[in-house]
Amino acid sequence: MALTVEDVDRFRSFMPRLEAIAYRLLGSASDAEDAVQDTFLRWQAADTDRIEVPEAWLTKVLTNLCLNQLTSARARRETYVGQWLPEPLLPGDPMLGPAETAEQRESVSYAVLALMERLSPDERVVYVLREAFGYPHRKIAELLDITESAAQQILHRARKHIAEGRTRAEVDQAAARRIVEEFIEAATSGRTEPLVRLLTADAVSIGDGGGKVPARTRPFEGAVAVAKFLRGLFTPGKAKRDLAGGSPGVYVTTANNGPALVAVVDGRVIGVMCLEITSEGITAIRAQANPDKLERATQRWAASDHGEPLLHLY
Repeated sequence: MALTVEDVDRFRSFMPRLEAIAYRLLGSASDAEDAVQDTFLRWQAADTDRIEVPEAWLTKVLTNLCLNQLTSARARRETYVGQWLPEPLLPGDPMLGPAETAEQRESVSYAVLALMERLSPDERVVYVLREAFGYPHRKIAELLDITESAAQQILHRARKHIAEGRTRAEVDQAAARRIVEEFIEAATSGRTEPLVRLLTADAVSIGDGGGKVPARTRPFEGAVAVAKFLRGLFTPGKAKRDLAGGSPGVYVTTANNGPALVAVVDGRVIGVMCLEITSEGITAIRAQANPDKLERATQRWAASDHGEPLLHLY
């Protein structure tokens, strides 16, 4: 059926929310855009006059599309080259969605997005809709065609899985900024000891190159191993400069509402390093270097004012 201008406008008014939901469910901005586009195609084919609550109808369609994607994604990630990490979002990206509450901010954090890979598709949907968007259990149950008590049980399991991976309290933004600056100083010192002091004993470093950029297929684990890796990563060298396509400028910023370093060459984002910082130190470093997952970050970077880099590598 042909959509009226009013139908198109109604869909557009819901798009930011749909994209924010899809991104949290899929961990990929490009996949989220595809899911929202597929939702629009179904809206276009529907008899919109018979849809009493458009937002609920669109959310249900989107959720089912994402559930299908999540199921197939598990199989795809078994063949993914190296470690899989979410696509990072830089400050101001509308896909970050609502950030009024701690739960909303945490639901899009890089650490929690990575942890959500542990959840089943149903657990992920219930967790996102409840924690990030405040959907009541009754509405979640209607969206998933399950009972309200089942939705509550699924949320309990999801929260338990997430909590098991986040056993430490994070620090505030000001403290995180200081630690990031100390981290840069330590990483460029050429010594491992300053880095070890900033890391927790069980710190991990994970890199996603997607088979297109060199990245270790297994995480580095433990403060000493991570510190040695970082010392090497930040040590200048012609081969690294050639691989990067120049001397990257490194900026201190945020990604997914958390502390991050962004490496940029000629306006192109070539890496986003997200730091998980707790009261005990830096507990995880997750670096996204897969160019396919940095296209949106590059577009966002070009549209923002970011000042001068803290340093140039290599």
